[in-house]
Amino acid sequence: MTIVISMWSGPRNISTTMMRSFANREDTVAVDEPLYGYYLQQSGAAHPYRDETLSAWPTTYESAVEWMNAPRGKPLTFLKQIAYHLPSEAELSFIVPHKNFLLIRDPRKMVASFASKYDDAAPIIESYAVERRIFNYLAARGIACPVVDAADILAAPETMLRKLCSMLEIAFDKAMLAWPAGARPEDGPWAAHWYDAVTSSTGFRTPVEKSVDLSPELEAIADTALADYRALHEKRLTA
Repeated sequence: MTIVISMWSGPRNISTTMMRSFANREDTVAVDEPLYGYYLQQSGAAHPYRDETLSAWPTTYESAVEWMNAPRGKPLTFLKQIAYHLPSEAELSFIVPHKNFLLIRDPRKMVASFASKYDDAAPIIESYAVERRIFNYLAARGIACPVVDAADILAAPETMLRKLCSMLEIAFDKAMLAWPAGARPEDGPWAAHWYDAVTSSTGFRTPVEKSVDLSPELEAIADTALADYRALHEKRLTA
């Protein structure tokens, strides 16, 4: 029986690095943003490689959920889920059989990183509200949903991944700490625009503190996520 792991994250949040980490396990197949085609179809967002994604990825909610759960011949399926792709009205029962966890990042840093690649950062901030909704939905049913902060993982990759794997009830694998540079078969069609840093990576990079200078408009966008981010940050796993 395949175990499906859903990682819910905002964009520009080491989410692709985490996909590299899990995909480097021999027992795991990774799927990149299974709801992205549906999101692009419904929103009309003119993201880079929109047409290529719509051609290759499921474009209905039902087909995306079916794709998430498709057998792939290995014990683990890792789903890199971008939270704001999930419709606000979506019924969440499909995540109950999954082992879910949340990846968070300081919203100011997430907004700054996204805005450097694409002009409209406003929709992505909904990721925090969606992640908090997922956490509360699972907590109400007595289902664990670990929370990890990108900064903590970068500061202590092995320690944090060991703790996360324990919470997910899977064995830690040292292969999660390093991988060959280059593109991977699981990368979505949009990888050429977004994944330049990850494609050249061979592991978790040492964090470098950078000052974040946001415009008033971007500050306002980031501010809308602070309450949800802080609530989740209090629940996070620590080293």
